[in-house]
Amino acid sequence: MRTLWLAALAAFATDQASKVLVVHLLDLKSRLVLPVVPPLLTFRMGWNEGINFGILHGAGARWLLVAVAVLVTIVLLRWARTFTRPLARVSAGLVIGGALANALDRVIYGAVADFLNMSCCGIVNPYAFNLADVFIFAGAGGLVLWADDRKAETT
Repeated sequence: MRTLWLAALAAFATDQASKVLVVHLLDLKSRLVLPVVPPLLTFRMGWNEGINFGILHGAGARWLLVAVAVLVTIVLLRWARTFTRPLARVSAGLVIGGALANALDRVIYGAVADFLNMSCCGIVNPYAFNLADVFIFAGAGGLVLWADDRKAETT
């Protein structure tokens, strides 16, 4: 379980440090847009009160989504006890770290701070995301690939 906790801490700390740097130190919250390597990477401030693409936003959703993050953490911790593959534990840790980082944003700001915007090849992406979202997505993919220990037992 040590690998899970290290991955969770790394994901949580990396996400929160990126938000301090970009949102506060580079003052993206006031500037709103900061071209980095346009159009591939632009920092574009967004405050997401809901989940993906602003779904489930509004009054009351803030605390419901914090509770969901805590519940996901508890469920993943219990499930991770059955994992024999270190990559499965790392994957669970990435999901937990990302979920708790976004939950902390909801507690502090009332919304998740999103700032990464990527477009390419004539396709303009209007949405922003953050590193916690990347960790959650990567961790979920890793769980799909490595959490089924029945495969490990038959090999």
